[in-house]
Amino acid sequence: MRILVTGAEGFLGRGLVARLPDVYPDAKAIVLTDRTFSTVASPGMQQRSGDLSAAAFLEELLEPGFDLIFHLASVPGALAEKEQELGFAANLLAPLALAREAAARKPGCRFVFASSIAVYGALGGRTVTEETPLSPDMTYGAHKRMTEILLSDLRRRGELSAISLRFPGIVARPASESGHGSAFMSQIFHRVAAGEAYDCPVPAESTCWWMSRSAAVTALLHAARTGTESKSVVQPPVLSATVAAVAEAVSRVTGQPFLIRWGHDERLRQIFGAMPPLDATPALSLGFCADADLDALAVAALSGD
Repeated sequence: MRILVTGAEGFLGRGLVARLPDVYPDAKAIVLTDRTFSTVASPGMQQRSGDLSAAAFLEELLEPGFDLIFHLASVPGALAEKEQELGFAANLLAPLALAREAAARKPGCRFVFASSIAVYGALGGRTVTEETPLSPDMTYGAHKRMTEILLSDLRRRGELSAISLRFPGIVARPASESGHGSAFMSQIFHRVAAGEAYDCPVPAESTCWWMSRSAAVTALLHAARTGTESKSVVQPPVLSATVAAVAEAVSRVTGQPFLIRWGHDERLRQIFGAMPPLDATPALSLGFCADADLDALAVAALSGD
């Protein structure tokens, strides 16, 4: 089996790459790609630095084809909103070209796409189900939805075995990472664990959907192995909780008091902190699962897994 991981140097990519050798010990090739790499690849893995939106690089990267592709590469939503051309190239043109070229070289290859809950847009208070209308209110979400549509069509035509997973903000990203509008979700973990004061931009009662990197990687690996009878788009189960409840969980597992001053950024609250309940029954029936509880989420998020 030949495996490709795009965005391999990113937060989610690093977590996935760390688990691939155990899951696929007999893989013929595991190729990692990103714009740059800060570390040397582990034995048995190959690194390829380049821009997926560059046709020449993509053509060379995909030879002679792959059996399994994890497409994680993207520009964060807030950055994509500010730099439209960058977002357009990285979040739309690159995945569309990657999918089509991958299908041309290895028809039927498994293509696992890291989509986003940004495809929903403003949700109101109704429980999210498979029938929930999609109306993305950020360019990032629009690009993710367009990619989902192409992948579903390639799957319908039998050109790719594609599946898209709609991830929430994954925690806890490194404290130094920027460009993510949901950065406050990760900062809560870092600041409380360090016993530091933090000005959180959203109110304490803001309700978010939460997932650790460990749970997200497990979802990606499960998606790679689910049968062709599974759906082309899956909303994985999440934990739904207020930011205050998560801060309390971090405080419990670290023994540190949480020194958080809650803000009133209504735009951020509407985008990330006004999430309604989720009916994840379809995903649960396929074997996907969320973090066990908020304490487990805190432990996983702070462990680096």
